[in-house]
Amino acid sequence: MSGCAIPDFLKFQESCQASLHTKLTEILSPKPTSALYQAMSYSVLNGGKRLRGMLVYASGEALNAPRPELDIAACAVEMIHAFSLIHDDLPAMDDDNLRRGKPTCHIAFDEATAILAGDALQTLAFQILSQNNSPYFKADIRLKMLEALSIASGADGMAGGQQIDVHATGKKLSLSELQHMHHLKTGRLISASVELGYLAAGREDNTVRSALLDYAEKIGLAFQIQDDILDLTSQEGTLGKTVQKDLRQNKATYPLLLGLDEAKNQAKAAYDAAIASLEPLGKAADTLKAIAHYIVCRDR
Repeated sequence: MSGCAIPDFLKFQESCQASLHTKLTEILSPKPTSALYQAMSYSVLNGGKRLRGMLVYASGEALNAPRPELDIAACAVEMIHAFSLIHDDLPAMDDDNLRRGKPTCHIAFDEATAILAGDALQTLAFQILSQNNSPYFKADIRLKMLEALSIASGADGMAGGQQIDVHATGKKLSLSELQHMHHLKTGRLISASVELGYLAAGREDNTVRSALLDYAEKIGLAFQIQDDILDLTSQEGTLGKTVQKDLRQNKATYPLLLGLDEAKNQAKAAYDAAIASLEPLGKAADTLKAIAHYIVCRDR
């Protein structure tokens, strides 16, 4: 994993970020200029890595999915992610005041508006997925997309993982318990992102689907381990959010449970397993491999 600056990947990331910003702005801009819509736009257009959106594009493009379908799916995933961050930052959850280098939504607006902005982004994600808004629209495929995204967002996904996280603060978790929590809280939406790209292609290939979902599970683990490492080792100006917060709140993390060196080893092992999972896709998976590389090399 030598050298983390991958020119082709950086071009791909910039292209995805630009497409998402344009499409998300189009979706939100015709809306009334109320405080609620301002808070929604503030949160979903406030930069970020766009990892989940990139995974939609990369998995879909590997299978020649139509770009308009990927645009819709990627926007929906990013709205769900933004909704989760707004709620994660609330005083009742992680009580954070910095996100992507800017005040969190409830600080920039107020707590009630932040709650409602998160709720509204969640429902808007499902609204755009349910609409006939692409020349390639197929109702049966969109229904599968809706199912995948709703499972990833709910009690068997992000919400369930966040519930475990909130009540695990100050407690010592086993490695399997920690992995389960993050599989729900972080991994399920990452897996759904990859699955949406697969579904957009209209393919029915269980070998390819299994390979992609195995890859997604492994990079979800690698992402969370690297996130925990960065919380412990990064600087606030680089990370764009409060650092060492997990340590101060006595939260279970991979470095605290395994030690920093072993956490890095585990991230590398997850990366290697993710790359191996992609063998059935051949060269078509090069961008997905680059994303996995980025996940374990990133500094923010």
